[in-house]
Formats: sequence, C-alpha cells, structure tokens
Amino acid sequence: MKVLDLGCRHGHVFEGWFASEDDYRDQRERGLLECPVCGDQAVEKRLSAPYVQTRRTEDAGARQGGSEQAGGGTPAASVPALTPQQQGRLLQALRAWVRDSEDVGERFAAEARAIHQGEAPARSIRGVATPDEALALVEEGVPILPLPDLPLLKEPLQ
Repeated sequence: MKVLDLGCRHGHVFEGWFASEDDYRDQRERGLLECPVCGDQAVEKRLSAPYVQTRRTEDAGARQGGSEQAGGGTPAASVPALTPQQQGRLLQALRAWVRDSEDVGERFAAEARAIHQGEAPARSIRGVATPDEALALVEEGVPILPLPDLPLLKEPLQ
C-alpha cells in the first residue's frame, strides 16, 4: 500500500492510498482522482516523508501492549475516516457557520457569558479566547465549540 500526499491547484492538500505507484499513475491518467474539498481533478503528488511499516514493528507493538486490538491490527481508539463527500459537506457547514456568525474578536468570552446569562441577545458568535477563558466558559456551562483559526474556513469553496 502506498500513501501519497496529494494536492490540487487551489492549494488543498490531502492523502491518497494506492496499491502501487502504477496504480496512482493509472487513476490520475483516467481522471479518477479529485480533490475532496473542491472537486478539482488537477491533482499532483506533493513532497512527503516516507513511512515504512515492518512486521517487526507490528509484533513489537503487540508485545508491548500497544493500542491495537487483539487480532484486528486496528488502533482501539480509531475514528472512521470521513469520505470526501462528508469532508466537503462538513467544510461547507463550517463555512456557512462562519459566514452567518458575528465576529466579536477578543470579546468572545465576555460576550458568550453575557448571552448565556441572558444579558445579551442570543445569536451565533465567534471570536478569540485564551485556553483559560475557554476552560472557564465550559466549567460555567456555557456551550462553546473551540475551533482553530483556519483560513480554509474563510475561503470560498472552489
């Protein structure tokens, strides 16, 4: 199995899994590859660090009580990967939320607290909070969803 870092002409980077280098080339030539974010079919390989899994590494992990399930070889806490369509829908939903919410900037913690306590009108807000401020909000029962500041959420979907 060959895992490649791929990217489209719009700057989206993602992984592709192929049986071999020939399989990658064949799928690319037949137009079967596309960006899971924007659907662009101009997909190219990106530089990536190699990873080699050996049988000895697998056996050592199992003997040392690694996080693999008995017999399955799958990490116990693995999360199923999203399909490209699911990734695209998630990205569209996050972008819609960013577009439809009010950016309160550094006032986020105070504004979220005021909304929660009924001292400010209820609405979707976004902004910046320190880790301590976010923890305090959670401990107070204020419903928040910490997200990284990703430019990808602010770009138009290609």
